[in-house]
Amino acid sequence: MVTLLFSGDVTLGFHYEEYVNEQIAKGKSRDAMLGWGFDQVRDVTRGADLFVVNLECPFTARGEKVPKNFNFRADPALVAALESGGVDVVSLANNHLMDYGEVGLVDTLSTLDTAHIAHFGAGRSLAAAREPAIVTVKGTRFAFLGYFFLGDRNIEPPEVIATEATPGVAGHHSDLAQIKAWVREDIAAAKARADVVIPFFHWGREGKSQPEPYQVELAHTAVEAGASAVLGSHPHVLQGLETYRGVPIAYSLGNFVFGGNWNPGDKRTALLQLQFKGSKLQGQKVYPAFSDRYPEVPVQPYFAEGDAGVEVRGYLEAISKPLGRASK
Repeated sequence: MVTLLFSGDVTLGFHYEEYVNEQIAKGKSRDAMLGWGFDQVRDVTRGADLFVVNLECPFTARGEKVPKNFNFRADPALVAALESGGVDVVSLANNHLMDYGEVGLVDTLSTLDTAHIAHFGAGRSLAAAREPAIVTVKGTRFAFLGYFFLGDRNIEPPEVIATEATPGVAGHHSDLAQIKAWVREDIAAAKARADVVIPFFHWGREGKSQPEPYQVELAHTAVEAGASAVLGSHPHVLQGLETYRGVPIAYSLGNFVFGGNWNPGDKRTALLQLQFKGSKLQGQKVYPAFSDRYPEVPVQPYFAEGDAGVEVRGYLEAISKPLGRASK
């Protein structure tokens, strides 16, 4: 049996980096603070065979800001947080990976490779960005694919998205048909190389608990093409869970170790655990959590226990019902 664990958005720059540096300046251990973000959930995250997150910032101290509404980056030393938290694989297919241009991408790939953290969803060309990360655990080969697509609400500059000749993330600014075609092609190609294929989409509307129609269409397309599970991020809040043709879909797991906001209005989040025996899904479990205890302990998630856990589970069940299933 292989246990996979997924979280939502992980941003180790901006307020996260600010808080870590502040604590080090106050005398806290530098090594302890660099790896601090996952401290309260580490027993679970390190216990998984594969822990997969959406890394929503480049690791770089170089480059110039790409003109856009928000730009994030993290000191490459903060990769220690991923290592300490047991992160094995990261999606880079999001709207912040290219915030500091090609040099930010190059530094991120180098930082992750040095830390032996697999990555997918971005590269020096569209072909490279569409390549899966393939990781073998206990004899089972897992392939992960990443895509960035915001429908008709994409305000990101064109240079975020890779082309045949330029670096960036895998995705498209507006063409749903093109994304669906790539998803079908890439899943078919990955299934020839792996036992389990899982696409991770960056999609939806921020702050909305229900997926957009195109999210459902893309998720179902992926399942019909042979995906064993579908994950999503970007809304910064929980969205519902669905089972389609026996395949789990998590449209958004919300924020996790998220430095993009000191005090998110909705702190509910979750980890999703999937267990596979070979290529067959054997079970799934949700770990309800909160993203932080601001202002006492900002940007550090913790599990929701007791009545709080019941509340988060109940909320997730309620927002899952319109999708045709209840969370478990």
